[in-house]
Amino acid sequence: MAVVKAEELRSKSQDELKTQLTSLKKEAFNLRFQGATGQLENPARMRLVRREIARVKTVLAQKSNATSIQE
Repeated sequence: MAVVKAEELRSKSQDELKTQLTSLKKEAFNLRFQGATGQLENPARMRLVRREIARVKTVLAQKSNATSIQE
C-alpha cells in the first residue's frame, strides 16, 4: 500500500474516510499483534500505518470543522 497524500484524502467523502480509517485501525492492530508474537516482517509498516491514521483523522477533522463553520 502506497502512502496516500493529504490532497488525495481531501477529495474523498467523509464516509470513505471513515471506512479507510477503520481498515487502517484493523491493520495497525494486526501489525501490533504480529510484533508481539515476533512474526512481523516489516516493522517500518507500523510507523507508516500510524502516520496514515493521523492523516485521515486530520482531514476528517478539517472537513468536520468546515461544515460546522458553514452552518
